[in-house]
Amino acid sequence: MEHIKVIGISVETTNQNNQAATDLGKLWNQFFAEAIADKIPDKESDAIYAVYTDYESDYTGKYTTIIGHLVSTLNNLPEGLVGREIKNEKLFKYVAKGEMPNAVVETWKEIWADDIALYRTYNADFEVYGEKSQQGANSEVEIYIGVRG
Repeated sequence: MEHIKVIGISVETTNQNNQAATDLGKLWNQFFAEAIADKIPDKESDAIYAVYTDYESDYTGKYTTIIGHLVSTLNNLPEGLVGREIKNEKLFKYVAKGEMPNAVVETWKEIWADDIALYRTYNADFEVYGEKSQQGANSEVEIYIGVRG
């Protein structure tokens, strides 16, 4: 999982002034409204990935979010979508449990306050929305943080 390829849609945003909440809400809405998943070739699974990359500095600066799917190749990139190969030395896994998206938001707050911040690479982090992600109060989303090896 340290090295993945993803195709999807993206937005540049920041956590300042709650901007990410607005931008990411719009990006998720676009992903579903435009059936982006159906446009992505070479999918490796039905899990949806939310990738955070191109960090300007750390979680307080600008960064890019890509919502899409894991793919086997970036060679068949549809027009209007972005493709990215993500390489991390090592990943640290968190699991957000509970109602979504609140559980994910609360888990990110824990991550930002955790000592893990000292070891983060700010290369790429990602959330995996798999089979358990839409089960109400029993939902689970995996969050992977890129850290130094």
